[in-house]
Amino acid sequence: MGVYLNPGNDAFRETVNSEIYVDKTGLLEYTNRVMETEDKYICVSRPRRFGKSIAAKMLAAYYDRSCDSHTIFDKLEIAKTASYEDKINQSDVLYLDISWFRTNAGSADRVVSMIQRTVIRELQMAYPEAVDSDNGSLPMVLADINSVTRTKFVVIIDEWDCLFREDRMDRKSQEEYIELLRGLFKGGPSQKFIKLAYLTGILPIKKYGTQSALNNFKEYTMVKPLLLAEYVGFTEAEVQILCRKYHMDFSEAKQWYDGYSFNRVKSVYSPNSVVQAMRYQEFGNYWTETETYEDLKTYINMNFDGLRDAVISMIGGGRCRISTRKFQNDMANIKNRDDVMTLLVHLGYLAFDEKTSEVYIPNQEVSDEFANAVEDGGWEALANAIRDSSDLLDATIHCDEAAVAAGIDKIHTENTSILSYNNEQSLSCVITIAYYSARKDYMISRELPTGKGFADMVFIPRREKSIPALIIELKWNQSAQGAIAQIKNRCYAGALSGYTGDILMVGINYDKKMKKHTCMIEKWDGI
Repeated sequence: MGVYLNPGNDAFRETVNSEIYVDKTGLLEYTNRVMETEDKYICVSRPRRFGKSIAAKMLAAYYDRSCDSHTIFDKLEIAKTASYEDKINQSDVLYLDISWFRTNAGSADRVVSMIQRTVIRELQMAYPEAVDSDNGSLPMVLADINSVTRTKFVVIIDEWDCLFREDRMDRKSQEEYIELLRGLFKGGPSQKFIKLAYLTGILPIKKYGTQSALNNFKEYTMVKPLLLAEYVGFTEAEVQILCRKYHMDFSEAKQWYDGYSFNRVKSVYSPNSVVQAMRYQEFGNYWTETETYEDLKTYINMNFDGLRDAVISMIGGGRCRISTRKFQNDMANIKNRDDVMTLLVHLGYLAFDEKTSEVYIPNQEVSDEFANAVEDGGWEALANAIRDSSDLLDATIHCDEAAVAAGIDKIHTENTSILSYNNEQSLSCVITIAYYSARKDYMISRELPTGKGFADMVFIPRREKSIPALIIELKWNQSAQGAIAQIKNRCYAGALSGYTGDILMVGINYDKKMKKHTCMIEKWDGI
């Protein structure tokens, strides 16, 4: 076993031996299927803490011919497939962690030379008959080895986009690095010595103009994960199993960590956060605590038309339509509002609905990070609304209708540029912001089915909270009394089946002519 050539299976064995391991070895069935075909070039981009490196280590452990990995994989999903025995431990593997090279090289301009020098040294030891000691080109060395021995390589590159994230303005080093990748993966000789190529990163492959720098790669991204959607994070079924095992409330796990949704898999959860919540027996912000929110703050403060309005709308539970096509897949060439939001999709701060081309904030964990990011930097009105939301919730619980109406009026007035009302959906955005702090005490559902329609907003207390549930019905240019009547007539309280505590009905109306909100609050008496 070597450092880069055939690194063994110890790293993945530790992962499988961990207290919590969710079996994602089904991915290997796909890589087995495309190996030595035109689809053998794969680039998987995911946000940080979404299991990219675990998948890379899994591939290395499975394919590496220098070790026997049966004791790891025999008990996992891949062992049930027809290709399992044919492919396990049958290949020479090159495993390169670009983040590791970047750290140890000292600067971006030394990364390529360090990769070539150190990897060629290992290859020369393994294939002395095929490697010329004077050859400093890694692609040419691999071509020579293939020519002499007919060896083909599984090449795994983890954190492929490190230079584009850490050295985002160093175009010269980036272009030198891209030329190395082109040598490894494009052209006739590389087609002969590559058995499978698997790249992981946060960003998709860099574009120059509209063309990918490595256009022979099949890309599986947060915008379009295609066949690999179930490997983006944890599926709902996987999270349900973990919640049962660790006696955790699944509905809370869903509110905290769900929200990424794709054509093939409708609910995808942030994997690291779920694992930490199970391990520590407490829901909270685990994914975003691994890195500061400075990038988020930087990008949402960019001065692009419509960006600020879109961000506030999404914090209020709304969605925004974008185009992802012109994004250059880097963090330097950000030219408009759509580029910012496309980047935030790849970073995991936004989710993307492929069918509607809309982005939205996926869950409570990420929403809290947006709230942190707007604490300063020109977002005073929104930050004040979030801070004041605790007072508004208290006023609601104490049935202070005038205070609730006044509080919502204030939020609307101070944010008129982005909350110009024209329907109940706009009102819903303001109400979500107004009750932002309620997320700590309630599980909140919007458009909750009740059997006789949909309740606009339902707040269900968390188990340990002795507070009333809230059913909020919103009206625009009608009346708060009419909202209360609708809650009663359509028996919206039926949506709280199994709940035995107090229920408050909250009707809120916005009068367009008067530019005022009215509020009516009644206790549900079972009528």
